Amino acid sequence: MGRLALAAKITHVPSMYLSEFPGPNFGCRDAAINGHKEIDRRCRALGVDTIVVFDVHWQVNSEYHINCGPAFSGTYTSNELPHFIKNMPYAYPGNPVLGHLIGDMANEMGVKSRAHSDTTLGLEYGTLVPMRYMNADQHYKVISISGWCDWHDLRESGRFGLAVRRAIEERYDGTVAVFASGSLSHHFADNGRAPEFMHKVYDPFLEQVDRRVVELWKAGDWKTFIGMLPMYADKCWGEGDMHDTAMLLGLLGWDRYEAPVDIVTPYFGSSGTGQINAVFPVTPLPADAIA
Repeated sequence: MGRLALAAKITHVPSMYLSEFPGPNFGCRDAAINGHKEIDRRCRALGVDTIVVFDVHWQVNSEYHINCGPAFSGTYTSNELPHFIKNMPYAYPGNPVLGHLIGDMANEMGVKSRAHSDTTLGLEYGTLVPMRYMNADQHYKVISISGWCDWHDLRESGRFGLAVRRAIEERYDGTVAVFASGSLSHHFADNGRAPEFMHKVYDPFLEQVDRRVVELWKAGDWKTFIGMLPMYADKCWGEGDMHDTAMLLGLLGWDRYEAPVDIVTPYFGSSGTGQINAVFPVTPLPADAIA
């Protein structure tokens, strides 16, 4: 059937868009943008037709939600940082078929989910920013999945990720990439101090924990990382409580996953938060993956 060709944890910092324009921040996010372009290059080489994004800027309070409209277009301004992302045009095709396959599979596994194809629901910038640099020519169909899950359990999000993998491999006729779009630590600069932290992490403690996490990822020590994930998400203000990361790891085998990551854009600070672009090699799903 279908194939999961590429999986990655990616940044979506709004300063990427800001860095396109003349001014004091022009070019400051070239490394992150080039990382997205490299991931796009790999996806095209692998024949990817659809990108699924676990988007931590889409908040939900109940169930798991899949935005799989037939097409998305508009002009986007961030309500969070309207001076960073304003009047950004976008247009991408959707994939209702795969979206409903994911929803059906998750529900069959007991993870309550809803796929929305007949909807006016728009995309959030956790999806729109990476698509700007990977999909300007509308090469890929796009599905966005809620990754800011306020009242959900991280292990259940891992099971949702497994449902995404099973839907792709068992029921979909195509090739898919999946991105967890969110930060590592996510404490913003205090009000009035944002310029001071434009290229920094908020606190040395947060940066040191992030860097240790990256070392665990590079070593493929997923058992240790998953064991610390709930506390890490809590104490380091993980974006969206790091449900995007839990979904990504469920997709790959949870604590049975063993592959080391490939760092595409090295860890960097942005507005107080810790960021990275890292490809997680897709390996055969272990028979005893999270169930």
